[in-house]
Amino acid sequence: MAEQLPSLESVATINADGSRKFVHPADVHGRFSRLRAWTGWLLILIYAALPWIPVNGNPAVFLDFASRQVHLFGLTFVPQDFWLAFFLVTGLGFSLFYITAVVGRVWCGWTCPQTVFIELVFRPIECLIEGRAPQRRLLDASPWTPTKIARRTTKWTLYAILSVAIAHIFVSYFISIPELYAIMHRSPLENWGLFTFVFLLSAVIFFDFTWFREQFCIVLCPYGRLQSVLLDNDSVVIGYDRKRGEPRGKLLAAGAGDCIDCHRCVQVCPTGIDIRQGLQIECIACANCIDACDEIMTKVGRPRGLVRYDSTNGLEGQKTRYIRPRTILYTILLGIGTVVMLLSLSTLGTATATVLRMPGFPYFMYEGKIRNQYLLRIENKRNQPVHFNVQLATDLPGITISGAENGIDVPALGQQSRPIVVIIPATSYHGTFTAEFVVSTSDFHAVKSAPFLGPDVDMNLGQ
Repeated sequence: MAEQLPSLESVATINADGSRKFVHPADVHGRFSRLRAWTGWLLILIYAALPWIPVNGNPAVFLDFASRQVHLFGLTFVPQDFWLAFFLVTGLGFSLFYITAVVGRVWCGWTCPQTVFIELVFRPIECLIEGRAPQRRLLDASPWTPTKIARRTTKWTLYAILSVAIAHIFVSYFISIPELYAIMHRSPLENWGLFTFVFLLSAVIFFDFTWFREQFCIVLCPYGRLQSVLLDNDSVVIGYDRKRGEPRGKLLAAGAGDCIDCHRCVQVCPTGIDIRQGLQIECIACANCIDACDEIMTKVGRPRGLVRYDSTNGLEGQKTRYIRPRTILYTILLGIGTVVMLLSLSTLGTATATVLRMPGFPYFMYEGKIRNQYLLRIENKRNQPVHFNVQLATDLPGITISGAENGIDVPALGQQSRPIVVIIPATSYHGTFTAEFVVSTSDFHAVKSAPFLGPDVDMNLGQ
């Protein structure tokens, strides 16, 4: 029976009877394939290396949620700084939308971990063990012979090892490498929660890269479904030049276009679509079809670029507008967001300080003096102990502070809470005022305020 060709009537990975059609893309070599490989291996190297690279005494990226700290390339963030995550999340999301509006789904085909790991790690192992695409399809259709069992067992074993390795690298972003190494040498029962998480994560990775694969991009990933509202006719996508390629026909056929209908672009597609049918939700802009078509065009002596990166307008022979209202608005918004984020980051210090009133009675009176109690909390973001000076900036006759006269020593990446007391003579009190506390070091200065409460000024405070 002839192989079912993709159509726009259904998803390319579904057979006519509704069953799953497993995609085995053919090998392809070309300029984009080489560039994608270099890009992907660089991303894998960065992913694996970041937890090992020390910056200011911590990994370059270390999400230490157990200590309520996040370390990013030398900057330390504590819970009081987590509002800055708004800029990170929205900035990454908006940047992705911006890039999509300009150059389509390059994220999916070039930098998405799903694509990078499948195409550079898991698929090559499959090719090594089970052969090229036609051999893999025959193996799928063959009965379970000892040879098939041996090949599948070998492949799945290597997949399982890689899945566990990827899961452990992911966990190392949350637990330091030395601590993770120590945990791995203990009984799983001592850290059963972490062990269960790693096991489940490894299982999910194994399932995804072994069986689910392109279905994640088609079924689960919301980004692919958003492309219809993110793209316009001037967005650069991968497309087929119908004016040049149609009508299709065999080589040297009279009146035929440049497309010789070899289906090579379909054979190399990792989601099984026919790019000649137009832009589709399954297309991840990987450029396999471009390399495949360019290779064929070179062999038959015709110009390359029948399938290429271009806008819908460009494929129809019109001019592509790179500067248009959408991109201008996105550029302005991205610029504003970047400036605000940089200004916000500039306010970060090497420590944080907070002052809160102690619970209980609002004030105490004794021997003609009014006393208020506060709790001073200092968090040191540096990887070395720091001595903090604490002073009272409020200038009133006779006002004093006790509890932090000699300053406060805070350990490296630690915190210290200290009760402090502010006392003022009753004769100097003329109503509620704001007490200002100055917490400082050689490179940190913060002024924190809290209300100072007392009795009504109409009372005879001297009694």
